[in-house]
Amino acid sequence: KYHPLVKQANLKLNEAQANLMQARGAFDPKIEVDFNEKQFKNKEYYSILNSSFKIPTWYGIELKAGFDNAEGIYVNPENSLPNSGLTSLGISVPIGQGLFINQRMADIRKAKIAQNFNAAERNLQAIEVLHEASVSYINWKRIFEEVKLYENYLDIASNRYNGIEKLITEGDKPAIDSIEAGIAVKSRMLNLEEAKLKLIKAKFELSNYLWLEDNVPLELNDNLVPEISLSKTIKEVLQVNELNPIDLNNHPKIIALDAKIAMLKVDRKLKENALLPKLDLSYNYLSEPSYIDNYRFENYKIGLNFSFPIFLRKERGSLKLADLKIQDSEFGLQFERKSLENKLKAQQQEILSLEKQQNYNNNLVKDFTKLLNAEDRLFEMGESSLFIINSRENSLVSSQLNEIALENRYLNAIIGLYKIIANPL
Repeated sequence: KYHPLVKQANLKLNEAQANLMQARGAFDPKIEVDFNEKQFKNKEYYSILNSSFKIPTWYGIELKAGFDNAEGIYVNPENSLPNSGLTSLGISVPIGQGLFINQRMADIRKAKIAQNFNAAERNLQAIEVLHEASVSYINWKRIFEEVKLYENYLDIASNRYNGIEKLITEGDKPAIDSIEAGIAVKSRMLNLEEAKLKLIKAKFELSNYLWLEDNVPLELNDNLVPEISLSKTIKEVLQVNELNPIDLNNHPKIIALDAKIAMLKVDRKLKENALLPKLDLSYNYLSEPSYIDNYRFENYKIGLNFSFPIFLRKERGSLKLADLKIQDSEFGLQFERKSLENKLKAQQQEILSLEKQQNYNNNLVKDFTKLLNAEDRLFEMGESSLFIINSRENSLVSSQLNEIALENRYLNAIIGLYKIIANPL
């Protein structure tokens, strides 16, 4: 929750909201004032005021109210106005390009779609952090259990060595047995020291994911131990089940690609609209402030703006590129969907296989334990050798290390399935 990379991922949600606000700003009402005045040698050459209040609307239609005033002896006749000024109230309508879609409308639609895209990207980044943290935890758990295993067998080897030393002193065992027993002790000490070093590194690695709210990093306390029965609870904790069907339509990668295609389709619609001729009509009703309530149809200002490229090569080329980008993204979506399906199937099979391997190995551990116990009894009766006991014990240690490794692989497989499903808790 407080990891810097997760906080960084959460910024994507704020970024999407800011982009949407920015896009909506294109529809904000706007006040414009333009004032110019020239005085020279006590003469007022001109004083011109142009002010307006514009309201953009969704379908490219723009409403406008204005007040203009012009005074002076050198005012351009075109700008000549009544002494009290002139008010206007008008509307501008795009008949061709820009009526049903324009850049402002496209930006709004894309910003709304981008919210889904950024939310999906945020989830993927958060999942990545959770996955890496979980892998570090499982690695710490594995090495912790190896340390405990080596500590246990070091105690056994030490006790056996002391017993052999006593039997040698009493003349019941040959002196060579002390060397055999000592080699076992030294081997266990070496294994334990190497495992302890790995455990220290694993603790520091896991500490990378321990943070408090105000960006305060933590270190793993030496008194903390991993959960013993994690294999039984991990599916419930991560809310995954390899047997349940997965709905890929809600997968963040699919959502992100769908959102990308939807934004490209908005761009395509905008480019398609550019094939239409540009025809803008405007009408402004004019009136002096003194008789603004008395509508006079003959007082108006109209405008017409028309343009149309003959060959439309630029517009048709842009539309073709937009189509190619959509096709490219759709191919990528199809590949990603199939890839996720295959990854899920492979991961589910790996989990089932590892469950079987764990059962097989557990039986091996039991069998090696029985062999070692039997060999210990024979050794006590003088019918076995220390070499055979060490050999039996090494086989048992190897099978128990493999048991730890298989559990580690199993837990990592569950975590891998969680990452593929990508459903943050």
